[in-house]
Amino acid sequence: MQHSKMRLKLQMVKIGLIFAALAVALFLVACGKSEPLTVKKVTFMAGYKPQANLPFVAAYVAKEKGYFQEQGLDVDIQHSTGQHLQLLLSGSVDITTADANSVLNRRADQNLPIVAIALFGEKGQQAFMSLAKSGIKSPKDWEGKTFGYKTTVPPDYLALLKANGVDRSKVKEVPVGFDPRILTEGKVDILAVFKSNEPDVVRKLGFEVNVFDPADYGVPTLGLTYITRQELIDKDPDMLQRFTKATMKGLEFVISNTEATLDIVMKYADKEDREHMKFMLTTEEADAKSTLTEKNGLGWMTSEQWQTFENSLLQYQALPKSVDVNTVFTNKFIQETYKGAKVRWP
Repeated sequence: MQHSKMRLKLQMVKIGLIFAALAVALFLVACGKSEPLTVKKVTFMAGYKPQANLPFVAAYVAKEKGYFQEQGLDVDIQHSTGQHLQLLLSGSVDITTADANSVLNRRADQNLPIVAIALFGEKGQQAFMSLAKSGIKSPKDWEGKTFGYKTTVPPDYLALLKANGVDRSKVKEVPVGFDPRILTEGKVDILAVFKSNEPDVVRKLGFEVNVFDPADYGVPTLGLTYITRQELIDKDPDMLQRFTKATMKGLEFVISNTEATLDIVMKYADKEDREHMKFMLTTEEADAKSTLTEKNGLGWMTSEQWQTFENSLLQYQALPKSVDVNTVFTNKFIQETYKGAKVRWP
């Protein structure tokens, strides 16, 4: 009789444990918990050397803060030696970076199957710079001066001239390459520059500068993006969604934690000057924000933005032909990443 009571008690304990386990499982489901994500390997290639370009930094932070891991991603971050687009197309790289101008041109000229999945530059990367002591204070002052461009005359330069009624025939235009010291040496009066980099370089040489941003004059511009292959969008949208969410979470951290972000940047760019990295980071942060991103979240982009940008490139013969901009980008991953302007997490 005593043994029977003992067995009954043991059975009751087992039943209690089973119900407790079921209750925990139901609680986890109710809280939105699910089975651990299957870990996926991803290769991300930044389009240049390690530095504080915002798309690079978003990935650095996502890796160092564990956001990739939380999304079930094992991300290998690499840096380009100039072959990132070819490596993307060959399948050796899953996601890389590219300027919006380049994305449109690659689509229009070669019909390459590349697609932008996030936009980091609500404004373009390029601006125009003069020395403060030159007395050049507006685009109209460019008449009678020498303008230096890197390899080809930029379309936003031509748009800026038109917007300000500048007589192009009165501006001498010369190719000068990539060394900004040509401005400090007085060989040109106005120089096409990457605005998150070269203004700070010249200031560190001891020269104050005036910077003319085409976007400030109503010229349509767009900047850096994340790009992938159309094939990968079709084949593995889940991975791309996880990557987008983790990097946009990283971007949220960047915006609110400058110095902590720079600590992370310097792990990757240990040969760079921290203050210069800070200039680059804060400049690109400012260009990543707009009324669109305030409402919808960082990385957001629209057909209207891409179409207006394409129209400007076509007007100044900077694009060989028109393309359907809806094939050039997709907002599907960014849309799923946000609730309002905040990243859905996890």
